[in-house]
Amino acid sequence: MSLDAGRCPNGHLSCPPHPRCPECGEPQSETVDLADETATVVTWTTSYATPPGVREPNTLAIVEFEAYDVRLLGQVDGDVEIGDTVEATYTEELRDPEAGIREPASQAWDGYRFSPS
Repeated sequence: MSLDAGRCPNGHLSCPPHPRCPECGEPQSETVDLADETATVVTWTTSYATPPGVREPNTLAIVEFEAYDVRLLGQVDGDVEIGDTVEATYTEELRDPEAGIREPASQAWDGYRFSPS
């Protein structure tokens, strides 16, 4: 699975990709996979009041990818501090599909967490 960001002809990146660049309005014509890139923790917090099915406590971080000028918010595995290097790690369940009031099939969430490298 890829962690895609879109790039316009002017070099601006946005994640997730958009039909048009949020910064300059040009069409995003290229996709960049951030899954194998390292990132740096800009800031982080831990939530102790999480939605149904989300692990508790749940540490979240804003990370900036070193090779690109793009930041993402995501769950973190393990302990992190500002300035730590992390990498994207694919996980099949970011949330327990059995929790909540909706049909379990509608709650299947896969994606990426960030892990200290």
